[in-house]
Amino acid sequence: MAARPPPLASPALPMTDTPDPIRLNKRMADLGLCSRREADAWIERGWVKVNGQVAAMGVKVGPADRIEVDKRAQGQQEQRVTILLHKPVGYVSGQAEDGHQPAVTLVQPRNHWRGDGSRQRFAPDQLRGLAPAGRLDIDSVGLLVLTQDGRVARQLIGEDSDIEKEYLVRVSWPMGGQERTIDVQSVFPREQIARLRHGLSLDGQPLRPARVDWQNPEQLRFVLKEGKKRQIRRMCEAVGLRVVGLKRIRIGNVVLGQLPQGQWRYLGADERF
Repeated sequence: MAARPPPLASPALPMTDTPDPIRLNKRMADLGLCSRREADAWIERGWVKVNGQVAAMGVKVGPADRIEVDKRAQGQQEQRVTILLHKPVGYVSGQAEDGHQPAVTLVQPRNHWRGDGSRQRFAPDQLRGLAPAGRLDIDSVGLLVLTQDGRVARQLIGEDSDIEKEYLVRVSWPMGGQERTIDVQSVFPREQIARLRHGLSLDGQPLRPARVDWQNPEQLRFVLKEGKKRQIRRMCEAVGLRVVGLKRIRIGNVVLGQLPQGQWRYLGADERF
C-alpha cells in the first residue's frame, strides 16, 4: 500500500497557534489531515465534529475548538493510491490537449513495472480521481506523480510546498552562426550559470534561488523548489541556451531510479516525499 502521512487525530485534536477563526476545511488541511476538498466531503457526510457537535459546512473554528474525525474517513483515505510514472515524450501531464493523450492513460496493468516491490494490486477504481500532482511538459520525460490522495497533492503543489524537484537538462548553445552541442560547458560563460541560480524573473516575478551545476559538459543539473510553466526551458532561453532534452529524476526523497520509461509503480510503504 502506498505511503501515507501520519494518521488522522483520534479521538480529538486541539486547535493551536491560530489566533483568529478560520474555515474548518482550511484548518484541517493546514493540520495535514486531508485536502480542503476532502474536508468538505467529510463535513457533508457528517464525519467531522467540532466540540462534540457534527460540523456544518462553512463553519469557522478558533484556537479553543476541538476537531474530531470519524474513523470511516481514515479508512477511505487508506484505500487511495499514489502512483509514480516514468512519463515519455508526447504525453501531457493533465487533460488531453491538441490530440495528445494524458499520462494517466499509461496506468494500465500491462505497464505496471515488474520491479515494483509494493504489495498493492491494481484495481480499476484506483483510476477514479487519479490526478497529477505537478506537471511535466509534453517534450519532457521522467518522474510524474499521480495521486488520489489530496494530502499528497497539497504536499507537492500546495501554496506552501517546499519540496525539491531535480532535473537533468541537456543543452546546446548557438554561437557563431552554429549550434554548439559538444562540451558546452567549456564555452558557456560562468556568470550566466550564476544568473540561472539566482537573478532571473518569469511572468514579472523573481524566481526562487535554484541549484544549477554542470552534470557533464553537455548536461546541467537543476534543483528547484517551484514549478512555473516550462520554467527550466524559459530559464535556459533567458541566458541563451537551448534545451535539447529534459528529464526529472527526483521529487523530494523519491527518485525515478530504474523505473523504465512508459511504466509505473506504486509509492512504497516506506517512501516519503
